[in-house]
Amino acid sequence: MISPSIRKKFNSLQTQQDVCILGIETSCDETAAAVVKNGRVMLSNVISSQIALHRKFGGVVPEVASRNHTLAINTVVDEALAAARIKPQDVHAIAVTYGAGLAGALLVGVSYAKAAAYALNIPLIKVNHIEAHVAANYIAFEDLKPPFIALAASGGHTQIIQVNGYNDYRVLGGTADDAIGEAFDKAARLLGLPYPGGPEVDRLAREGKPVINFFKNTKPAVQKDLRLSYSGLKTALVNYLNTAKMKGEPFSAADVCASFTAAAVDNLAETVLYAARQHNLTDIALAGGVASNTYLRQKMLTRAQEEGLRVFIPPPVLCTDNAAMVAARAYYSIIDNTHLAALDLNAQSRLNNGF
Repeated sequence: MISPSIRKKFNSLQTQQDVCILGIETSCDETAAAVVKNGRVMLSNVISSQIALHRKFGGVVPEVASRNHTLAINTVVDEALAAARIKPQDVHAIAVTYGAGLAGALLVGVSYAKAAAYALNIPLIKVNHIEAHVAANYIAFEDLKPPFIALAASGGHTQIIQVNGYNDYRVLGGTADDAIGEAFDKAARLLGLPYPGGPEVDRLAREGKPVINFFKNTKPAVQKDLRLSYSGLKTALVNYLNTAKMKGEPFSAADVCASFTAAAVDNLAETVLYAARQHNLTDIALAGGVASNTYLRQKMLTRAQEEGLRVFIPPPVLCTDNAAMVAARAYYSIIDNTHLAALDLNAQSRLNNGF
């Protein structure tokens, strides 16, 4: 139950001139904290990455991630407050990612946020991880306002979202199987590339050429229901590599990465553009870790310009998991008086709407 005094404080923030929100993010393997003012001004953004810890396992180990979130979160929050040059008493609300993500990892951030909100006697705001990724664009671009089409592309999600308002999200389509980021990671493992695989595929793709046709007959066409799929592309890559191995034929890993990337991204980009035309929207915002992919960024910018559309792409630090996006998303919850959480808030590995 939310106390009347906390609800009153939450409501009062709607009319306050400056609102500073402390965001906390622990959904996967980054422990992050940030302070954002009025949903647009990033005062600090501190991220403690666990990449080195998980690299020897070839991927994120949930128990290791949770343990290291516990070790890092106090320091990360202290650094975020110090970088923002504010004291805990200057924070007006605390925002935390409560889903989707790794349950154990989420619990660390949720538990910390609840304790901090209780100690400071300030509102606690629950944040959807994918909506937070979309909100990263509000920090990067002052002129971006709904409505627009958002592409959320990461290791766990590939979704095309119609953002009708700051608190009005409608999933239009997405992958029927693997997320595009997961496809990149699996391609990296097949090629023996180190974790995290996505950036390694991106790096090699820039050195190669998209000369390999993984789809011998026809390339995937844009589906009117905006449905995407990456399982077939992964199978095509497995078959290509196995055939080359059996025949003893050499291949260029750079060309494989460039070809795989083009095959994955070209159809995705055209599907997003189709969604924008279908819904008469002229703005497209990219979100999520795969929004850092060089080919995707270039493809979207080029095609959007040809179509007379605008594309918003945050800097890489706001594409990967971070807490600034969490705080930005929470600010617009305040504006519409929604997502205020009680102290019995729990982590959820999956959320509704396919999130």
